Amino acid sequence: MIGSGTMGNGIAHTLAQFGYKVNLIDINENALSKALATINKNIDRQVTKGTVSAEQKEATLSNITIFTDLKSGVSTADLVVEAATENLELKLKIFRDMDEFAPAHAILASNTSSISITHIASVTQRGAKVIGMHFMNPVPVMKLVEVIRGYATSDETTQTVMELSRKLAKVPVEVNDYPGFVANRILMPMINEAIYTLYEGVAGVEEIDTVMKLGMAHPMGPLQLADFIGLDVCLAIMNVLHAGFGNPKYAPCPLLVNMVRAGKLGIKATEGFYNYALGPKDAKVSAKFLN
Repeated sequence: MIGSGTMGNGIAHTLAQFGYKVNLIDINENALSKALATINKNIDRQVTKGTVSAEQKEATLSNITIFTDLKSGVSTADLVVEAATENLELKLKIFRDMDEFAPAHAILASNTSSISITHIASVTQRGAKVIGMHFMNPVPVMKLVEVIRGYATSDETTQTVMELSRKLAKVPVEVNDYPGFVANRILMPMINEAIYTLYEGVAGVEEIDTVMKLGMAHPMGPLQLADFIGLDVCLAIMNVLHAGFGNPKYAPCPLLVNMVRAGKLGIKATEGFYNYALGPKDAKVSAKFLN
């Protein structure tokens, strides 16, 4: 498992909980320590709810080994899952290294939510064994896994990943490799349109979110969801859609662009459309949008 951030530690947690030995790899030792603390806290929550026993907690944690060196971490892997930042050049570099250092039989998967699997596979010598494995956040809770076939991905690789996903108590959905796949091709334009609705003064932050929650039965409004995803991630995905399709309907809203430039990235920066200084449960509309 390459990358120990929110998605990486969630995927590692899930794999380890279902009995798989996981090498969690990150160049940042502090990030690895934080990831282990997060996994421990999340399993404690499962124990409290009664969904996991204390013995299962210990077994899960014992299945995870941390590495700061990619070569050592992937040298005996059957599956390598990359969950680095949604940045094309970074992912291409990681996949070149994965291809060089992982065993020839290993499947190389990306948790990318929008970047072309075909493009990623093109820098490896094993295109048939490269696939997208897009988990949803929070990984231990959410059931969906988008399984994305690149142009060269084999049936065998696809079926192996589909079956693994089921063994993790997930519901895999096979999709083809086009910008945004299914989840973000539909979700991100909705979020972007909600931002345009705010930008054009149609309604305020809470009003827009309330309409979508009460009118469309969404558990969370699109602006708050954008904060939870990260506005920088939303912008990156919109840019992928815009570049991939060349259609102006995918152009990111100028307000989204400016907020990212200003560092108002959502919950991870304590402010986006809402202010999270008092914590996620006590979020208030950002002062910027109260006028």
